[in-house]
Amino acid sequence: MLGFDFEEERIIHEIKQLGAKRVLLQMPQGLKPQATKIAQTVEECGAVAIISADPCYGACDIAETEAEALGADLIVHFGHARMVKQGKIPALYIEARTSVSVDAAVLQAIPLLSQYAKIGLATSVQHLEALKEAKTLLEAAGKTVLIGNAGQMGYPGQVIGCNYSNATAIASQVEAFLFIGGGIFHALGIALGTSKPTVIADPYDNRAYSITDQAQRLLKQRFASIQEAKNAKAFGVLVGLKPGQRHLENALKVKALAEKHGKAAFVLAGREITPETLLEFPTIDAYVNTACPRISLDTPGKFQKPIVTVNEFMVVCGEVSWTDMLKKGLFEN
Repeated sequence: MLGFDFEEERIIHEIKQLGAKRVLLQMPQGLKPQATKIAQTVEECGAVAIISADPCYGACDIAETEAEALGADLIVHFGHARMVKQGKIPALYIEARTSVSVDAAVLQAIPLLSQYAKIGLATSVQHLEALKEAKTLLEAAGKTVLIGNAGQMGYPGQVIGCNYSNATAIASQVEAFLFIGGGIFHALGIALGTSKPTVIADPYDNRAYSITDQAQRLLKQRFASIQEAKNAKAFGVLVGLKPGQRHLENALKVKALAEKHGKAAFVLAGREITPETLLEFPTIDAYVNTACPRISLDTPGKFQKPIVTVNEFMVVCGEVSWTDMLKKGLFEN
């Protein structure tokens, strides 16, 4: 894939250093077309390459169980920065930084930010190298630019689907945010987590657009889910079994809080939480999601019953107000 650095030499070095004989390659959907090419590189240095065909949603989704079942000596995980601690099987994280130019998209974003003087800048790990150039272009247009560094992420300015601390850390100091990258999920997280106007500069399509209106529509949907969940008598508390989604202690606290308020609560654990899997529990009226935020935010219309985040559940129980919850954010606990 043109423009992405797969660090083949580093992979080869790690294989030789470990003496790995069997290597599991794991990557998100957008990078999978390059899997066979990387597998050939692995096999040229004497190891057997196994390509994971399963979906991969983030750094939280490291394929430890699969690697152990396959007898792999090494996991090579592409497209994300390290998030979870090293497990039984060594994991090499290849961030797949891209050299694609962001200039055209950022220049298109500037008119969309015309009414704002102070801009927060954020991106995914692939485009961290572009933050400096984007900052320069914005400053040349007369903007004051801030890049957050809350200390929770691997790099300043980086955001992931369940952690927007680098954005929320500077939210009070800026008037709007510019997110550099493809897709809307991360930018929506920034908009929802900071309540600030947010613009996307997409370097793949060379375009810029605001997602502020979409964020407002999603907030209305989230409010409706909370209102519906208030009528529930029995809650299912969802726990992810992927390494970075195992928040069992949070789930047990949610269960205790539900029971304190006279509700029944049951902990449900799974690797893949889909609308189809939840249909098997007809006596549960609503769900509280402690796993990946995408479950609640990406496809809420596909679930037949409301699924709220932990912070939204606090509103359901009357522990906090909707306004106070928005100040804290939908997903960060």
